[in-house]
Amino acid sequence: MLFVIAERIFSARQVTMNLSDFGRRFSGYSGITHLMDDLAEGLAQPGVVMLGGGNPAGIPGVMSVFEDVIARLHESGRLVASLANYDAPQGKAAFLETLAEFFQQQYDWQISSKNIALTHGSQSSFFILFNSFAGNSGSVRKRVLIPLVPEYIGYCDVGIEDDLITSQEARINTLEDGFFKYQVDFDNLQVDESVGLVCVSRPTNPSGNVLTDDECRQLDEITRRHGVPLLIDSAYGTPFPNIIFSEVNPFWNENCIVCMSLSKLGLPGARTGIVIANEDVIRHFSNMTAITSLAPAGIGAEIVNQLITDNALLPLCHDLIQPFYKQRCDLALNLLRTAIGDSRLHIHKPEGSMFLWLWFEGLGIGTSELYQRLKKKGLLVVPGKYFFPGQSTVSAHAESCVRMNYVQSEQELARGIEILAQELKTCW
Repeated sequence: MLFVIAERIFSARQVTMNLSDFGRRFSGYSGITHLMDDLAEGLAQPGVVMLGGGNPAGIPGVMSVFEDVIARLHESGRLVASLANYDAPQGKAAFLETLAEFFQQQYDWQISSKNIALTHGSQSSFFILFNSFAGNSGSVRKRVLIPLVPEYIGYCDVGIEDDLITSQEARINTLEDGFFKYQVDFDNLQVDESVGLVCVSRPTNPSGNVLTDDECRQLDEITRRHGVPLLIDSAYGTPFPNIIFSEVNPFWNENCIVCMSLSKLGLPGARTGIVIANEDVIRHFSNMTAITSLAPAGIGAEIVNQLITDNALLPLCHDLIQPFYKQRCDLALNLLRTAIGDSRLHIHKPEGSMFLWLWFEGLGIGTSELYQRLKKKGLLVVPGKYFFPGQSTVSAHAESCVRMNYVQSEQELARGIEILAQELKTCW
């Protein structure tokens, strides 16, 4: 009996956690936690149509290329060597040199390996960068400005301090055929001494919006004028993985921080992000990596280093990855137009990424409730409210939108869209 009582007391003590402010903040439930939980739940339950998560498609031709490269790395001994050794906090030196040369040759960027650092995926990059340039510093408090929302769900909760992000709603430009497009409202964009970093994604997750070259130049001029870095999140963009359907050029200079990823190339398990910035930022970033995680993973860098050396990376993106997503995007659009013949359905012009952003104008319920109804019927999407970081309230527009991915098979897309269409009939 005493043993049982003691065991219960010990178990109770184990679950009592006197968390710090940091602990409470980052153990709370967030939009990105919701998204990843749904991803895990959907994968574990046969029959669920997964139009909510952001896992890239397993494109057969791309997988074959990876398998070939990994086999060659194994045969040479470099695969095991990459797994058996730490790299430097900045990342695998050979890959940094290869990347720098790649950007010099392809885009005439004046960079060296000292301008590049690797990370454990883009999310860890944002955590370091947001909290390095924004937050309390003595008597001064800085914030991250997002000049166009909706934006990436993963930005919302990375701040160590509350209220780290401020944002501006986009201007909505109505297009033909039921499409619309978000644009930066430059007339009302406020960059002042309270802004420590300006952040955009290109293409934008969730909407597929792509900032034009001119918009990038305008943001660059504004941030330079105020002495603020411009962070461009290019997880889906050019030059790789190139899930982008409009003609734009990569953008970087000494005032820019470009974040890239190997995840949407098809290697999310490798957990490899890339940060390109001036040398001071990279030194700062590498020091923080050393403190928080010693060094980034090396296997993704080893694979892509070989692809660049073989001159195979850009053909992989241009000939396999981009056409696959464009075809799936067109298919999803056709299925939506056929299943939902209602003029109140508006679709953001799909210019890139792997998502469609749907706006149900005049919907009788919020999309948070719609999400719950669809989930019960076996369809997962993501309600729009999670994609408006830096907004103090959830707007009517945010609660009228959902994000859906289109990487699933034709059969799964058709089944999911039919579930959506049937449910919309009950609440429009």
